[in-house]
Amino acid sequence: MIKGYIFDYGGTLDTAGCHWGQMLWHAYQRQQVPVSEQQFRDAYVYGERTLGREPIIKPDYTFYKTLDTKLRLEMEQLCTSGAWDADETGFQAAHNAVLADVYARVQTITAHSREVLAQLARQYRMVLVSNFYGNVEVVLKEFGLDTFFESVVESAAVGIRKPDAHIFTIGVERLGLQPDEVVVVGDSFYKDIEPALKAGCHAVWFKGEGWTDKTYDETLPDRVITDLAQLL
Repeated sequence: MIKGYIFDYGGTLDTAGCHWGQMLWHAYQRQQVPVSEQQFRDAYVYGERTLGREPIIKPDYTFYKTLDTKLRLEMEQLCTSGAWDADETGFQAAHNAVLADVYARVQTITAHSREVLAQLARQYRMVLVSNFYGNVEVVLKEFGLDTFFESVVESAAVGIRKPDAHIFTIGVERLGLQPDEVVVVGDSFYKDIEPALKAGCHAVWFKGEGWTDKTYDETLPDRVITDLAQLL
């Protein structure tokens, strides 16, 4: 008998299963930023490592401000590496265009997620477990997702990052349930599905566009979905 859900945030509730690297790359393409996919990938990895290493994202940052910061790091790296020869005007125009593009898509996706979560909340207790920068609760509120979760387990706050299965154990404890009464929903097979199963939970893989071509054993999760509404 399932009594509760643990949801991942990034890549699950905000991009409909699409890896954030792909989400950004498609926006670069739509806005015609003149760089190759490999150049973008290098800049994306640089940006993520920088944000993971340095406390650049502050606890009060909205998602809009977080995305603004992330894009600026990537685009500055593209310029300093010689991949993109942009003057200040061109840089700012591209930055603003990609920022507006991605933010609008996230607003649309989180609105859909909000509708699904509202229906699930009528029957199930829910907790969020996320690797994030220390501002995920501000981001949840920004998109109207904060009221659905009894508790938020954020890596920056608890000092544990996925794929460590213990972070899901904390989520189960916050729900006050047994692991086999809980379903974990996430987009990352490595960071969500495998550790959730290790923690004794059920797991639903939200399969979207991945960062690599790696294949996974789709018989391991209890279900594979391509739209959050398939949970209903």
